[in-house]
Amino acid sequence: MKAIEIKSKTNKKGHLKLDLGLKEADKNVKVLILLEEEINDKNDWLKVVSNNPAFDFLKEEEEDIYSLEDGKKV
Repeated sequence: MKAIEIKSKTNKKGHLKLDLGLKEADKNVKVLILLEEEINDKNDWLKVVSNNPAFDFLKEEEEDIYSLEDGKKV
């Protein structure tokens, strides 16, 4: 499978138009749309990371190895 990345922008109505000629005709394609998340508040990054499934492994019991008693207070 070959991937093609195209950067585009939606119009004021939220519509996306791609004007892209492919040399491949009569082929099935899959379109994946990734929306960039805007981070306006300094705490927004925490919301983005906490909802990202890439970090779900941190919720596993094996990863919970530290407690509030660990380390030194600063």
